[in-house]
Amino acid sequence: MGVFALSALSSGVLATIDTCPSDSPLSCQTDNEASCCFESPGGSLLQTQFWDTDPVTGPSDSWTIHGLWPDNCDGSYQENCDASRAYTNITEILEAQGRTELLEYMNTYWQSDDESNEEFWEHEWATHGTCINTIDPSCYTDYTAQEEVGDFFDKTVSLFKTLDSYTALADAGITPSSSKTYKLSDIEDALAAIHDGFAPYVYCSSKELSQLYYYFNLEGNAIDGTYVAAERLETSNCPSSGIKYLPKSS
Repeated sequence: MGVFALSALSSGVLATIDTCPSDSPLSCQTDNEASCCFESPGGSLLQTQFWDTDPVTGPSDSWTIHGLWPDNCDGSYQENCDASRAYTNITEILEAQGRTELLEYMNTYWQSDDESNEEFWEHEWATHGTCINTIDPSCYTDYTAQEEVGDFFDKTVSLFKTLDSYTALADAGITPSSSKTYKLSDIEDALAAIHDGFAPYVYCSSKELSQLYYYFNLEGNAIDGTYVAAERLETSNCPSSGIKYLPKSS
């Protein structure tokens, strides 16, 4: 595995999460117990992306954010891990934390195709964010209520910005088209080029390119730790050829 280190966003309120040792173990590679510096059992973190064309979400020249998911190392997963932190006011939380630029970005690049953006963010936080043990409130010094919520969305956006799937595909001659089709191997090779040589899980809906899951393991905590590009735990459901990459209609 190659190291894919990512620094925290400078605009984030990240100062009070506990610092982890530089030699923190890599998730999914040891049997360490869960702690504020070891992600477990969800040590396989997925940055997931959408390509929505009907209805359209986000800009025509960009994939959009689905979420950041802490899957188990065998591909299974937990969901909705802490009902007491299943907040229903994500927008208000981010505004109160002064993360207005983050919120503006999310309203453009983290959109839902079947509910309000707020409802989508609430779902992603409650379903997946509450299962990331290294951002539990106990992992913060001088914890401020709901601080981990803003950190979760900040980090998800930070990861997404490093994985420009649209440009990676376009650089390989793979662009949205109503008539062209593409080979799975070409798509995977193009995307592996921005993920340290590891292809993401490529998901198709009726032979149409629809979602991408980029896999990481983690050293330290999920906010200022090191994300290490990892092998996917699932094989694509797409056909080997004839894959459609439809344009986003206006």
